[in-house]
Parts: sequence; structure tokens; C-alpha cells
Amino acid sequence: MTSDVWLPFRPDEIPGLPAPSEAGPAYRFWDGGDYPADPADCAFYVVPYMKAAPIVVRPLPEMTSVRVVQTLSAGIDNVEPGIGTLPPGVRLCNARGVHEASTAELALTLILASLRGIPGFVEGQRVGEWRSGFCPALADRTVLIVGYGAIGSAIEDRLAPFECARVVRVARSARTTGRGPVHSLAELPRLLGEADIVVLSTPLTEGTRGLADAEFLARLRDGALLVNVARGPVVDTKALLAEAKTGRITAALDVTDPEPLPQEHPLWHAPGVLISPHVGGSTSAFPPRAKRLLARQLTSFVSGEPLDNIVLTTGG
Repeated sequence: MTSDVWLPFRPDEIPGLPAPSEAGPAYRFWDGGDYPADPADCAFYVVPYMKAAPIVVRPLPEMTSVRVVQTLSAGIDNVEPGIGTLPPGVRLCNARGVHEASTAELALTLILASLRGIPGFVEGQRVGEWRSGFCPALADRTVLIVGYGAIGSAIEDRLAPFECARVVRVARSARTTGRGPVHSLAELPRLLGEADIVVLSTPLTEGTRGLADAEFLARLRDGALLVNVARGPVVDTKALLAEAKTGRITAALDVTDPEPLPQEHPLWHAPGVLISPHVGGSTSAFPPRAKRLLARQLTSFVSGEPLDNIVLTTGG
């Protein structure tokens, strides 16, 4: 039985990994360049983080013995193009537990920066201009979180001290939590008009692609702020540009469609739009959490115990 494990970190940088032996595992460092070994011998593939889909799916058709594909992202959309090339029975796992803190921090940063006019202050500082005046506060606002999974819940954790009037939660299916109800996506049209701030933290699926389209945006109240820390294609860029140009709503985007955003793209200069370059998970919090996840998953894999974060099993 093959026992190669492809890692995007060097194995001596990951505390707690099962020790290599003649029976395995044999660790191979790979971060998207030349293959470190024959892909056919890989049993456990850890997808390099923040690499383009063509890079990370390239070895998949040759990984004929792979049994686990582990992403280091909250979503799996970057490996989805290659799933059909995998043999049956492969478990695909995401990185739940790795990105919640960093992404939630950025969501709050984007909200506060947009409401309090921080980009204008930065520009004023650059030109030596004192720009004062009143700005909206987060206090007393209604925040709608679309995509109430682990990241959505972490965002609400960080909203708690800010005296929001209300936090409304939406997920694929309705349920009840200790904080209150989670509404289904079917209720979203009714809820959009109640929110001052809408935060998108949903996975990218066929059901959420283009979710924030012209109709969605038209339902937002005047002056609403749209924050996207999900994936770029969750928002219809053309529809957002049309709304932003009117000045009716504002937006703060950590992700865009297309991405990276070309230098000449009009979204860069759209009024009321703040853009960060997909850095939600790219903080000092990522490496230790990612390494702890890999040590835990590989320990379970080697010992034959159940894995965490299984999203799907091929052929199932």
C-alpha cells in the first residue's frame, strides 16, 4: 500500500506529525513546482495554500492511489475542477477551524474601515488634508450574515462588543442556535431590506454563485454596506458596479470576480468600494492552526481513525 504524503510545509516544521518509518508515511514537500515523487504513490495529498486551481489540480489525475485530499482553505472550489479525475472512495477534507479567526477579524476591519471612512482619512493624510465630519457607527446597526457556518459564527463573536441593534443569520437551511434562529436562504429576499450591513461568508457553490445579483442588491436599503469575505463570484460584479456608481450602497470586498483584479478594472475606482486583495486567511494565525490540523488529520489517517472535516467522498 502506498504511503506518500505530499505536504506544502516541510515535515520538520509541523509538530506532532506521525514519525516516518519503513511502513510509512513518507513525507514529500510540494508547493506547486516540480513533483517531489511519483504522484501515483501519493496516499494523502495536502493542497498547497493560495495556489491557482490549475496548479493544485495538476497532479490529481495521476494520483491513482490517493485516499485523502486535504485543503488548507475553508472552501474546496479550487480543487473542484479535478474531483472528477479521482478514484472512488477518496475523502475530501476542508480546513474548518483554521481560518475563522483571521477571516472574522478582516470582516470587522472592513466593516469599521468602510463605515468610519478610513480610506478617506488615509488619502487625506497622504496629501496633508484634515478631513473631519460625521460617519456612520457600527453601534445600533442591523447586520445580516449570509453564510452562517464556522466563519459566520466567528464574525458574530466579534460583533458582540459593538452594540449592534441586531444580528440576523442566514444559512442554506434554517435551524436554531444558542444565539437565536438561523434563517434559510429562501428567506433572504425578505431579510435584505432590514439590514444596514450585509456580510457574505458563504461557500462558493452552484447555489451561491451570483447570489448577490442585481435583484439582491436592489433589495438593499439606501446606504447599506455589502461586505464580501466569501468568494468573488458570489457577487455579480457588473451589478455591483452599477449600484456603486449611483452611490446608493457601498461595498468592502476581500474577494473579487475576476481575481486578481486587473489593474484597469473599473471596480478599483468605483465610488464607495474598499478592496483588500484576498487576505482574509493570510495572517500569522494561519500557519500554527494549519499545522495543528495536519498533525491531527495525519495521526488519525495513520491509525485508521475517522478524519475531521470530510466534505465529500468521491463515488459516494
